[in-house]
Order: sequence, then structure tokens, then C-alpha cells
Amino acid sequence: MKKEIHPEYYRAKARCACGNEFEVGSTKENIKVEICSKCHPFYTGNKNRLVDTTGRVDKFKKKYGLQ
Repeated sequence: MKKEIHPEYYRAKARCACGNEFEVGSTKENIKVEICSKCHPFYTGNKNRLVDTTGRVDKFKKKYGLQ
């Protein structure tokens, strides 16, 4: 392998919007994520909660008159 062409590799802290923190390997020191396995409905089994960070569901309902 050639020297000095690979980026620096860190044990990074990933922080979710729900407040969960976990360590991952990354080329960045700090990572912010919107959703993680602790709050995602697929992993939590909560089927009533919709993950909608940009208002796409409301926009769809408004467009097709479902509200």
C-alpha cells in the first residue's frame, strides 16, 4: 500500500436526533444522524410512528386531499 494517500481513521461519536450516542469507525471525528436503530420504527416495532423529517407525508396528504 502506498503511504500518505489514505485518510485518517477515527473512532467517531455518532449522535442521533433522539439523543442516542454510539461509537463507529469513520474518517470524520463527529457524526450527526437524523435517525438510528434506537428510534427507527423498523427496529423498535412501533408501526404507528411515521418518520417524516421533511414534511413529505403532510405534503402528500395535502396534495391528494387526504386530511
